[in-house]
Amino acid sequence: MPGYNGKDKVALVTGATGGIGGAAVKLFRAAGTTVIATGRDQHKVEGLFRNDAQVLAIEGDFSSEQSARRAVATAMGRYGRIDHVIHCAGAVSKGRIEETSLEEWHRQLDVNLTSAFLLCRETYDALKASKGCVVLLSSTNGIHGGTAVSGLPYAVAKAGVINLTRYLAKEWAPDGIRVNCVMPGPVDTPMLDRLTPEQHERTRAATLLGRYSTAEECAGMIVHLCSDYAASMTGTVSNVSAGNVLD
Repeated sequence: MPGYNGKDKVALVTGATGGIGGAAVKLFRAAGTTVIATGRDQHKVEGLFRNDAQVLAIEGDFSSEQSARRAVATAMGRYGRIDHVIHCAGAVSKGRIEETSLEEWHRQLDVNLTSAFLLCRETYDALKASKGCVVLLSSTNGIHGGTAVSGLPYAVAKAGVINLTRYLAKEWAPDGIRVNCVMPGPVDTPMLDRLTPEQHERTRAATLLGRYSTAEECAGMIVHLCSDYAASMTGTVSNVSAGNVLD
């Protein structure tokens, strides 16, 4: 990618078995970046990236403090540095508030928000040393309030990711660490397989371009935010939504 030279860089990508996370791993590798690809299922992560010696596939549940620390320690033990931290771990819910259990509320906040918090906290020392950057993944649900299609806790968690981005951008700027956020709208990944044909039609129609964004388009924005072209960008929320929202 123009403006991005991945040689001698190391990126840690969570949610690497998902559509956007997997696309980000591939795009970083195409630019020469060494990648630590993490996911909850060790066999699935290894299966996706077993043919690339420059991808370290490890199990990592970043909603767990112990697992987050273990994954970061493994990455640092292997490479001794982390330049880019990419948070793509996430999951959706569904239903109205009266249908949402407390268990599901906690699960959604843990998977979508706590995981971002722990990822950032546990990689702070490495990022300070490398003057690195962070890209967190939110959603347009985080600014327009969401619907029962993805559920209340998902929308709340993704709003939290946006303010986590802004908070850390301010706190970490003196350390030379940039923190930005990518905010996708509906993306053509397996996460949308839960929708009915009627819901697909309405969701596409709700975008100005009349289509879903792609995982590769979101990954392109992630890599751009790690590039020299984005060297003055921090605390930003990049809208990749085919016009699902205007900001």
